[in-house]
Amino acid sequence: MFKKILIANRGEIAVRVIKTCRRLGVQTVVVYSDADADSMAVEMADETVYIGASPASESYLVADKIIDAVRQTGAEAIHPGFGFLSENPVFAKRLEEEGIGWIGPNAYAIEAMGDKISSKKLAAEAGVSTVPGHMGLIEDTKEAVKISKEIGYPVMIKASAGGGGKGIRV
Repeated sequence: MFKKILIANRGEIAVRVIKTCRRLGVQTVVVYSDADADSMAVEMADETVYIGASPASESYLVADKIIDAVRQTGAEAIHPGFGFLSENPVFAKRLEEEGIGWIGPNAYAIEAMGDKISSKKLAAEAGVSTVPGHMGLIEDTKEAVKISKEIGYPVMIKASAGGGGKGIRV
C-alpha cells in the first residue's frame, strides 16, 4: 500500500479520498487552484500544493503541474478522482513511464472504455449484457429518429467520446 498519495481533484471528491486515506493510515497531498484555496479538502490534507489560477485549463488539467507536485512532495501515487485527468490515457501512460503510481485503470482500459461505441462492442464480444442501443455512428437527425423508433422511446443520445455528461441529449 502507498504511504502518501496526491489527490489530483477538488471538492467533495478530494474530501472523500482524504477521509478514506486517514482510515487507512495514508498521508494525503492535495493540489489546489485559486478557486479552492479555502476549501475543506485543502484544510484537511496533510500537505497542499498550489497549481495555478482558477480555470481548470490552467491548473487541474496541466499534467506537468500535477507531476511536479508529486515530485515536490514525494507522493508515491496519484488518485485522480473523476473528471480532469482521470480519463486521459496519455496522462496515465506518462505516469507509468515515469514510475509514478496511478490509482485508476491503466491507459489501455481508459482508451478502450473512453469511446462508447468501442466499449459497447468490447462488452458484447465478452458476453456482457448492455443497455439496448445503436452500435455505430449516427450521421444526421433523420437517421437518429429512425433508430430511436427501432429501439423504442424514451432514448438517450450520447456523444461517442463524450465524458462527464457532456453531449447527452434526451
